[in-house]
Amino acid sequence: MTDPNLPERIGVVPEPALPQHPDVPTWRMATRDDIDAMHSVLLAADRVDHPTWTTPRQDVADSFELPHIDHQRDTVIGFTSEGTPVAVGSVFLHPSRDVRVQVELQGAVHPDVRRRGIGTQLVAWQHDQALRRLAEVDSPLPGVVKAYAEGRNDDAAALFERRGLQVERWFSTMERDLTAPADERPAPDDITLVPYTADRALDVLEARNDAFRDHWGSLPSQREGWLKFVEGPFLRPDLSTLALDGDRVVALCLASVNEDDWDALGASHAYIDLIGVVRSHRGRGLAPAVIARSLRAAADAGLERAVLDVDTESPTGANALYERLGFVATARERALVRRY
Repeated sequence: MTDPNLPERIGVVPEPALPQHPDVPTWRMATRDDIDAMHSVLLAADRVDHPTWTTPRQDVADSFELPHIDHQRDTVIGFTSEGTPVAVGSVFLHPSRDVRVQVELQGAVHPDVRRRGIGTQLVAWQHDQALRRLAEVDSPLPGVVKAYAEGRNDDAAALFERRGLQVERWFSTMERDLTAPADERPAPDDITLVPYTADRALDVLEARNDAFRDHWGSLPSQREGWLKFVEGPFLRPDLSTLALDGDRVVALCLASVNEDDWDALGASHAYIDLIGVVRSHRGRGLAPAVIARSLRAAADAGLERAVLDVDTESPTGANALYERLGFVATARERALVRRY
């Protein structure tokens, strides 16, 4: 006897009713014309929840270009009687079906109207829509609903927990002062370190997906979203490092710069988006080698700090490596999950 597929496990899920709240009389689904409205809510929330970085408007705009995202179906916005956007919630079904079917909940309530029950209504809609999306996928794979809450935002975590999500992992934000010189970390003789170049975009995608296959919560990046990232305005090829074994990319350290975040952090800085080593080349010192080169490049560019995020329980021991390279933990974020 085979295990039931997701529609049988979850059951019939009707289309969820839009949230209702006396302070937010208008709720509707998002369109491309709402990019600025969505961004304004996320930006206001960012400044309170994690004041060292903010969501770029470009990220919101790019999400309307991705084939697996349908905001008119999966993103709701709430407005006050004056027409001010104060809440936004999205439900994104990940396009990968390799190991599980995953839906991620994203969004925020404007800090000026929090603790009034608006978040309760928003998360209820998101959760029901997430179940509906999972139930539409006829697959025997596990189903996952996933959300994140900043370490300081216990209220958001509590809202997700009331819907059955549980904290499964903590992530740390770590910073390094670039005025302290980075140690030389030479690569093995058969490995060449080079800056990232656009012609290697898909080779780096392949390496990224190999490197992260055994990382908690990771799913393969898809071509469309990957190209939005590497061809976007923030990636800094000169600060990013690839390790090559012949022509094959076997390790990577990709860094970006968003100057809008410099005032929030109080220092010019590079954010290290991805660090990975393909599994066949682990244990050879490639991670510290690519990181060290990127740190030196960022320092040479006149930047004051480097910032990254790391799984505190990473099986690769990444957090201990970053500490040895001079990074210090400054904030935490929790990942909450419900499995079906």
